[in-house]
Amino acid sequence: MGAAIARRLEAAPVDLVVYNRSAGRTEGFRRRGVPVRASPASAAADADLAISMLADGPAVEAVLLGADGVLGPRCEAPPPILVEMSTIDVASSERVAAAAEERGVAYLRAPVSGNPTVVAAGNLTILVSGRADALERARPVLAAIGPTIFHVGEAEQARIMKLALNLMVGGTAQLLAEALVMGEANGLDSETMLEVIAASAIGSAFVKYKAGPLVADDFQSTFSARLMHKDLRLVVECANAAGVPVPVTAMVQQLVQACIGCGMGDLDFSVLVPHLRGDAGLLRAPATGAERAPAAGIPPRA
Repeated sequence: MGAAIARRLEAAPVDLVVYNRSAGRTEGFRRRGVPVRASPASAAADADLAISMLADGPAVEAVLLGADGVLGPRCEAPPPILVEMSTIDVASSERVAAAAEERGVAYLRAPVSGNPTVVAAGNLTILVSGRADALERARPVLAAIGPTIFHVGEAEQARIMKLALNLMVGGTAQLLAEALVMGEANGLDSETMLEVIAASAIGSAFVKYKAGPLVADDFQSTFSARLMHKDLRLVVECANAAGVPVPVTAMVQQLVQACIGCGMGDLDFSVLVPHLRGDAGLLRAPATGAERAPAAGIPPRA
């Protein structure tokens, strides 16, 4: 996601500087003439705005709060605005907020709804919480990344909103898996089912963009099962802290864990579908009733 966001900014009227923890992933930017820095501090120093997009809370804290971090002691001139776009826990975000306040940096929590394909198409939705004046100053840059921007509060509300969305995405993926496998086991064709579901009252953008890959048994990751498991864990922890039961989410988290345990953690989280086929004793059940081999990349189930 970070690379996809940076590519959007390459085409925007900004002077882009990039840093990545895995240096090899910046080589394409270097070849295209984008300055690549060796540390977060050197990338952010004297910038008007810094953006981070990372896998989890520990990574965010390392890149932003470490010695060579954007808010660390070696960054002598931190940016006036920090936009943090990762999906992370509230506690990590609050620690970043405290460090930003100490250094006089306006902190915008800005997790996103979408994947790299959505970013490339210019359709990303950005959920923002933080100071309204800082958002207005950052808005031209954020609009270059994605056109739909919601300001949902002044503190950690964007973190909660993103977890609420992923709660629904994970639950929808499991319900879709159950519907498809039940239909397949009873002679329905998955392509026909997905067409009908997409056109029905419970059709959604999620169903529509997952339909093609599901029909093709294509589970290349747009968002991995491992990352979905992390997000659902954050949902459960957040709900527990507020005293809110989330039994369906907790169950889906365990089902995603089972996919990871079967060696499918780095594939798309929609592997909930072939995992359920395995539980149902079906490798695949097309209309002919004949089984065929699992899609490439899906480990066979005993």
